Amino acid sequence: MAHVVIIGAGMSGMSLAWYLSGFRKDWQITVLEAENRAGGKAWTEKRDGFLVERGVNGVLDNKPATLQLASELGLSPLRSRDVSRKRFIVRDGRLAELPDSAGAFLSSGVLSLDGKLGVMREPFVPRGNMEVDESLASFAVRRLGKEAYRYLIDPMASGIYAGNPERLSLKSCFPRIHELERDYGSLIRAMIRLQAAARKRKQKGPKAGPGGVLTSFRNGMSELVDKIRNALGERVQTGCRVETSEPSGVGWKVNLENGKSIEATHLVVSCPSYAARDIFKHSLPDFSEICRHIEYPPIAIVAFGISKGALSDDLNGFGFLCPFVEKREILGALWDSSVFDNRAPVAYHLVRCLMGGMRNRHCLMKTDRQLQDAAFNELRQLCGIRKPPEFSEVFRWTRAIPQYHIGHSRLLESLKKVLWANPGLFVRCNWIGGVSLNDCILNSRNLAAEMASENLKSGF
Repeated sequence: MAHVVIIGAGMSGMSLAWYLSGFRKDWQITVLEAENRAGGKAWTEKRDGFLVERGVNGVLDNKPATLQLASELGLSPLRSRDVSRKRFIVRDGRLAELPDSAGAFLSSGVLSLDGKLGVMREPFVPRGNMEVDESLASFAVRRLGKEAYRYLIDPMASGIYAGNPERLSLKSCFPRIHELERDYGSLIRAMIRLQAAARKRKQKGPKAGPGGVLTSFRNGMSELVDKIRNALGERVQTGCRVETSEPSGVGWKVNLENGKSIEATHLVVSCPSYAARDIFKHSLPDFSEICRHIEYPPIAIVAFGISKGALSDDLNGFGFLCPFVEKREILGALWDSSVFDNRAPVAYHLVRCLMGGMRNRHCLMKTDRQLQDAAFNELRQLCGIRKPPEFSEVFRWTRAIPQYHIGHSRLLESLKKVLWANPGLFVRCNWIGGVSLNDCILNSRNLAAEMASENLKSGF
């Protein structure tokens, strides 16, 4: 009988185990997690009447993989409030609402007249060299102009990756944007044609802003984690650290920190790349070397419970992002109690500030108090808070979001060769195939189907 061992009980690993258990009821499945809890960065804290996300705060419903999984598990989703469709950036020390249509863009104060003209010239910019692994910054400046890059694209990169756009690979981080330039020669022309085609089908076309509605659960993202963890039962073993692994007669031998070993016919790496690097350092040095090149920036999340009477701003919206050019202490802030019900007591707002990232890698050297003071000072200036918050917590991620830097696609090609040379070895984690929860779960479902059909002997 096949025995699949999955290293890592984040949502990639657990959703893979869930789908495999449905496809192949005759297979034994074991998920090994070094930490004492499952779920990775989907983690909700309940404190003093506040429901605070340590990490991801929801998924967009335009990519349905996560919500389909939730439905299979018997969960009811919670849609974000309509007011959360409003998003802001910091421009010249003040909050400016991001436009979500062509008309709103023309009247918006996010860009100057010159900046708007730069964007409007985009259809006349020649197609770039599609063979070059171009940085997000280079692409944005080339097609949209410096100002649009600084105030639209740069904060987007911070919000998704906490990354440096000068190092992020366009085609690895945003493959759809790369494809639109390749296929249509222009992002604006692509938008016009796709919207026209959608109207013919009597469907909604793409928008300039984020597509879909942000969705979570009544008790936060941990509700999904707990449900799938309970469904998998004893298949998930927490507090079970893998030290090393190497090929064996059966397939793979997995050596645990407690001195025990497990034999597996299929081994799936669903842990962060830095953990995989150490596990295979001696048995598969080429694999370990590939893992070494994936970087993770630190992130601190500072959560505040703020009395509504202490604010001059009603916080009607999703929150705001801070362009790097504005030189703020935070990457941005999420107004969680405006986004979802049940996040704060009636008389309070819950606000989470994000700090750190690739361009502020020393932020976690600060004490909790220093982080709180810096974040509060930003909110005081930008949101008009008149007195200190009555609730505050700091959550730290030493290694947060894997970065798809220039050269990432070459790393994946090298990884494919290593996996093909080692049958029974697979990789399924967020350092491959997209960092969003939707991407992780869709990729897990697809890999589970391939493994169950036995069409795929190794890969990702």
